[in-house]
Amino acid sequence: MLQRIEADQLIPGRGNPVPNGVVVLDGETISYAGPADGAPDTPQAETVRARTVMPGLWDAHGHFMGLRSADLTLLPQEPIALRAARITTDLRNALEAGVTSVREVGGLGIHMARAIAEGTIQGPSIYAAGTTLSTTGGHADLHSFPTSWVEDFGHAGGELRLCDGPAECARAAREQLRKNAKLIKVCASGGVLSEVDHPVHQQFTDAELRAIVEVAGMADRIVAAHCHGKPGIMASLRAGVKTIEHGTYIDEEAAVAMRESGAILVTTRTIFQELLDNGHMLPPYALKKLQATAGRHAEAIAIAREQGVTIAAGTDVALSGKEMPDSWGRNGRELSLLVKIGLTPLEAIESGTALGPATLGPQAPLSGQLVEGYDADVLILDEDPLTDIEVLAQPEHITGVWKAGLRVK
Repeated sequence: MLQRIEADQLIPGRGNPVPNGVVVLDGETISYAGPADGAPDTPQAETVRARTVMPGLWDAHGHFMGLRSADLTLLPQEPIALRAARITTDLRNALEAGVTSVREVGGLGIHMARAIAEGTIQGPSIYAAGTTLSTTGGHADLHSFPTSWVEDFGHAGGELRLCDGPAECARAAREQLRKNAKLIKVCASGGVLSEVDHPVHQQFTDAELRAIVEVAGMADRIVAAHCHGKPGIMASLRAGVKTIEHGTYIDEEAAVAMRESGAILVTTRTIFQELLDNGHMLPPYALKKLQATAGRHAEAIAIAREQGVTIAAGTDVALSGKEMPDSWGRNGRELSLLVKIGLTPLEAIESGTALGPATLGPQAPLSGQLVEGYDADVLILDEDPLTDIEVLAQPEHITGVWKAGLRVK
């Protein structure tokens, strides 16, 4: 089925906007995207008019967990089936917000992706890591629980997997590949919401990280590293990790190392801002760490941009319910937050569209750009996001969304 979108402005994802643009969707792919005067005649196509047409958004760092609280200790206390049921609403909220692709770095998305692919439910394309790998006592450990409980939860399909030593780390990575994970996620530093660890401290050893990267690489997968502190960032880069998530303590040396190794920074500004705005939801230990890192995180993104690091937009949204902070459907806020840090609107849009697939390395699909032969994942707006980037954070201004050529909004 041919569909034609005519717009006052076409934003291709990479490159300059095109005035008076046309996009033609032929089934699941784009057959034309460019100026109207070069567009093919398509009298049989269904035609839509819009102010702006652009690629569907990529969220390069999200979690489908079905949580209704920022308290991660609830993960093993609520039935996985209950949390998965909540995620079906999250998937709809993501589409309504223009998100057509998600790189899920730990969560239940690896299972939801199968239901989406078979047509049982509607949702974005999910490229999932499966279970997050953590050292004992690391960021993805639940420190107030007996270690055996957390180990059992990981082996029973939960989102957290403890592994120590190169051999066990390699096995844990292979377990995710067995689930058809499209990347491997590790916690290479401490975090904010975990109880007793420090965000600056490195967690996996160099040898452990190398073992995970080696196993992933043999299957053409990359490794994404949750990293706040510089020691973990540098260790990850030495091991061959390809994406640094958060990157709070990036300095010029770390930024240059990232640029030279081709590593990508995935931003996650949304979770910092949304939790700062709702600090009452956090336990005191987490609020204290959040307040200590939030300002430095903004500085790190600015440093990375100045040093020419590739920057991809990710939100770290994880909660279910539109009324909740850091929840699915609020993803578009990331781009406006990046503009406040210093990116231009066009740079922010590229980080949230064309650069998303690059965070998957060899698993990257043809997506994130309005280019012939690419996936027909498209959104239209009734405003100009280059004039007001905030409109991408307001789903009411996103008047149409196509995913694989099917109009889903």
